[in-house]
Amino acid sequence: MIWAVIILSTVVIGIFAINADKASSFENVRNFQGEIKLYKSGSCGCCGVYSSYFRSKGNSETEIISMESIDSIKQEYEIPLELESCHTTIIGDYFIEGHIPLEAVERLMMEKPDIKGIAMPGMPSGSPGMPGTKKSDFIVYQVNNDGSYDEFMRI
Repeated sequence: MIWAVIILSTVVIGIFAINADKASSFENVRNFQGEIKLYKSGSCGCCGVYSSYFRSKGNSETEIISMESIDSIKQEYEIPLELESCHTTIIGDYFIEGHIPLEAVERLMMEKPDIKGIAMPGMPSGSPGMPGTKKSDFIVYQVNNDGSYDEFMRI
């Protein structure tokens, strides 16, 4: 009998801990008061999956904009060619380029560095919106105001 109570208590505490963690995750993204726009190609399947990920775990008010080409958005926000990916999210004054996990977006919104945005080039296997398993660290770059870039974080 005592073992059943201990096991049940452990399970209940674990459920509360998991749900409490989910409730506090990505608060800055979830509670962002400005516009969030995700620009994607209408024919790109992985962009649709990333859009769903961003809306469900990040901010449900994210506006999804399908375009034939999003090159004009990348040019407007001066995203370096070597850091481009298949979709671009604009949140406040920042761009979020590619299949970036929300952990990096949350850090960006919490710290509010004086940069243009963050990017994760290509379409890494296992990243949000991409099939497969994660093979190595995801390297997220920050694009500085002068156009240079360096590592923002590894996930």
